[in-house]
Amino acid sequence: MKKIKLDIVGLSYSQTQSGAYALVLGEVNGRRRLPIIIGGFEAQAIAIEIEKMTPSRPLTHDLFKSFAQAFQINIEEVIIYNLVDGIFYAKLICNDGKKSVEIDARTSDAIALAVRFDCPIHTYEFILATAGIMIEGNDFVFLENIEAPTEEKTPSAQGSYSSLSDEELKEKLQQALAEEAYEKAASIRDELSKRKSS
Repeated sequence: MKKIKLDIVGLSYSQTQSGAYALVLGEVNGRRRLPIIIGGFEAQAIAIEIEKMTPSRPLTHDLFKSFAQAFQINIEEVIIYNLVDGIFYAKLICNDGKKSVEIDARTSDAIALAVRFDCPIHTYEFILATAGIMIEGNDFVFLENIEAPTEEKTPSAQGSYSSLSDEELKEKLQQALAEEAYEKAASIRDELSKRKSS
């Protein structure tokens, strides 16, 4: 299966889900975007590394990097390899110079480690085809202030979109994309996909 390289193009506070953040990955040399809802701690870990901030004490992902480097283990690649019931699955491709090992990881943790090890992030076409959103016009990076939350929340289901017609959902999807509300757009897209498959 052909792998598609992704870059981090956005990270913002979720307007629809308290304590959650939208991480937006973009197809390199393409217009598709992959929005992923992640917890606050992981969003903070990603933002701190992207902004090159140095916390007073190592965060968990910094500790993992130090531990791996102490034993000459390097993360060569992160692959988002599956999508089941709205949950993305990722793995780390690690190498100690002698052998390569795949380690299962939550996607948010895998991305937090990818930015620390400066390794590429890949996915497969079927994931972008299923969960990707096409973006028109100019694209830009947006990072909002990320604060450590008191607890991690799990994203809830589509909820209020089930009462809308397909046409109303399509209008709301276009409006969400225009406003760059990617997490909202992802929820609407999921509701439309659910209707098509049923």
